[in-house]
Amino acid sequence: MTAPRPTAHLAELNIATLSYPLDDPRVAPFVEALDPVNAAADGTPGFVWRLVDESGGDATGLRPAGENVIVNLSVWETQEALWDFTYRSGHLEVMRRRREWFERHVRAHLVLWWVPAGHIPTVEEALERLADLQAHGPSPRAFTFASSYTAAEAAPYLPDSPHPSDSPSTPCLPDSPDSPDSPGLPAARPV
Repeated sequence: MTAPRPTAHLAELNIATLSYPLDDPRVAPFVEALDPVNAAADGTPGFVWRLVDESGGDATGLRPAGENVIVNLSVWETQEALWDFTYRSGHLEVMRRRREWFERHVRAHLVLWWVPAGHIPTVEEALERLADLQAHGPSPRAFTFASSYTAAEAAPYLPDSPHPSDSPSTPCLPDSPDSPDSPGLPAARPV
């Protein structure tokens, strides 16, 4: 007997403001970690899709949120799958060093939201969800690991239909989910 296919997936946007240009030697360890971490994401159970730029490797060439702001947009089958990748893979070591490469955000920089299975979110949609979270706080429409909602709770806020699947894709480098105290999820290791 096979498990039923999920009707909703979890979308994730994470933005990070670079302290230095990507070609600066001080950021080299982060840049060197991109390929292995993205490959790990690609192979993680529950991974669905991630945004990439024209290089096809990652999305660091895209700057829709500002010239020195890199974005990470991905889709996962479940919140647990994203959590496991974020806190139980090589990604965690990169996350621990983030202050070496990125400015500290004073506002929310990570947002989660449910999408219909098969929907590929646009960057505009993702930035709108982040703006919603920053303006109104967590809700079923835009939330965080620490204040999560189920797909059923978010059903009224799901995008109407799948986005054409002509968007670039591949796995991602979600940075720092905001807190390890997500209900129903195991605690993260200290960062």
